[in-house]
Amino acid sequence: MFVVRRFIALNAMNCITTNHLNTIINNENFSRDFGLVNQMQRCSVSIMSNIAEGFERKGKKEFIHFLYTAKGSCGELRSQLYIALDLNYINRAKFDESYNLSETVSKLIFGLIKHLQTFLEP
Repeated sequence: MFVVRRFIALNAMNCITTNHLNTIINNENFSRDFGLVNQMQRCSVSIMSNIAEGFERKGKKEFIHFLYTAKGSCGELRSQLYIALDLNYINRAKFDESYNLSETVSKLIFGLIKHLQTFLEP
């Protein structure tokens, strides 16, 4: 049977994403766009927060609900990366690296969702 004892392990990959995000938003052009920077940071924090909150609920259905919310925040972050690219805040290489990292986190979350769903009653 699947047992997760700590949500910290689930957040490890997103911590990498958060640290990566901080390195790209600290450039001069980007840092002046307070709204976009703030929203991107909020998305990144939302991913970790929703995983933690869902885990603490202890019910699989609720946990899955919060995982879907975290996955949605990954999508929102990728959307904002397109905006940053269009505004020339980041170059294509940074965009690709950031996008791929966010997509990896999203896929890991989805894999966990699918795994948890196998333990639910039909």
